Amino acid sequence: MQIAIVLYDRFTALDAVGPYETLGRIPGAETVFVAEEAGPVRNDTGNLALVADRTLADVPNPGIVVVPGGPGQGALMEHAPLLDWLRTADATSTWTTSVCTGSLLLAAAGLLRGRRATSHWLTLEELKRFGAEPTGERVVTDGKYVTAAGVSSGIDMGLTLLGRVAGDEHAQIVQLATEYDPQPPYDAGSPGKAPAHLVELLRTHAEAILT
Repeated sequence: MQIAIVLYDRFTALDAVGPYETLGRIPGAETVFVAEEAGPVRNDTGNLALVADRTLADVPNPGIVVVPGGPGQGALMEHAPLLDWLRTADATSTWTTSVCTGSLLLAAAGLLRGRRATSHWLTLEELKRFGAEPTGERVVTDGKYVTAAGVSSGIDMGLTLLGRVAGDEHAQIVQLATEYDPQPPYDAGSPGKAPAHLVELLRTHAEAILT
């Protein structure tokens, strides 16, 4: 099975690397980073690059599609080369997935209409614009579409789908090997748990970036 992880300028690194380190452990799978053009692609901070070994055109029919999020997603919501590729790849994929705001790109391609989906909490309601049903769950599966909430939830998405494809025991082995046993020093990982003033601070900061 071929797993295609999409890269674009200003993607969020963990959105791509989380699924790479988990979902990419499917026995016999080939994981490839793809972009509109082959070569290094810079993340949202600009100081890290992942290399797209192949172009979108080189990988028309992957078994699994993974679309990460990031600030660069906003510039691609009407970008025909990417949206057309997503529609083409989705036509034959076994699973079509996203992390964070990557779900907005799936939605913009018309793939989530009438389906339950999630995204980063700051952009969750944007899914309604494209006919999707937003939910605040960390990982949402609706048919062959698996969407994950913000950034770190891509690890959960990867393990969830790994269990579906390769079996629960294999997924648990990968979880153990990566020692994924979250014990965060703060209980502020969602807007429902974080102090209200921090939620508003981040919301204001994010709105400034988006505008």
